[in-house]
Amino acid sequence: MRRVSSFLIVFVLGAASARLAAQAGAAGGEWRTYGGDLGNTRYAPLNQIDKDNFGKLQVAWRFKTEALGPRPEYNYESTPLVINGILYCTAGSRRAVVALDAATGELIWMHSEREGKRGDSAPRKLSGRGLSYWTDGRNDSRILYVTPGYQLVALDAKTGAPVPSFGRNGIVDLKLDDDQVMDLVTGEIGLHAAPVVAKNVVIVGAAHLPGSAPRSRQNEKGYVRGFDVRTGKRLWIFHTIPQRHVGARIVDVHRQRRRLGADLRGRRPRPGVSAGRTADRRLLWRTPPGRGPLRREHRRR
Repeated sequence: MRRVSSFLIVFVLGAASARLAAQAGAAGGEWRTYGGDLGNTRYAPLNQIDKDNFGKLQVAWRFKTEALGPRPEYNYESTPLVINGILYCTAGSRRAVVALDAATGELIWMHSEREGKRGDSAPRKLSGRGLSYWTDGRNDSRILYVTPGYQLVALDAKTGAPVPSFGRNGIVDLKLDDDQVMDLVTGEIGLHAAPVVAKNVVIVGAAHLPGSAPRSRQNEKGYVRGFDVRTGKRLWIFHTIPQRHVGARIVDVHRQRRRLGADLRGRRPRPGVSAGRTADRRLLWRTPPGRGPLRREHRRR
């Protein structure tokens, strides 16, 4: 398998920037969300680099990430965001967040959480796939990401300081308020994907150990939740495995287990929503193909 080097490389052209084509996907020469826009088009109508000058690109700067954790990382998969001339990215084996001058690569700020045994026990380690951005359009702008130990962190986009009004001193413990009981240190649940921000809601999924079977039917379940981007309060939860009671409606759990493929030894499947999600302005979300449950269950607080 091809390994990815543990530093970020940015290419530039010396020529003057050309005008943008018709706007679609990511607008204004920026990349404000993981997929370019909330539809995950992964498209920007930029035309400065083309087939005629691609071979003339030169390295503008490099940013080493090997010091951002107890060991170097050689599986770097993070997608940076570029907003107002600043590049934001998760980096290093501890999943630090860095803000860099997009033109020069100069470090503006860095944030890292030392999670101890909780981080060491995480099913999804390393730098992850990326982070998210939110702004009120005035003075409040934030970077949001999920740590290896499954904590949602909100940082001031200008300074990198945790936002004190969000959760508890800038952190929401995602192993709590999840409609299930789990060990806060060793519970087998995490996330390497970036959260999705739609309007003023942060949408967070869940993942488990890659490519493995659950230890028992009591294994942690991978639910999806929406949180208030300003306060960190949980607004709603989506059960990928339906509960016995949803309001006044009773769910046939045993029938649902058979449809989801539970085996005859009593083990339950453990679906999660670990890949990137799309969102629209009404806060609808879609699971990637093959990831979603057969019956949807959505409960507000």
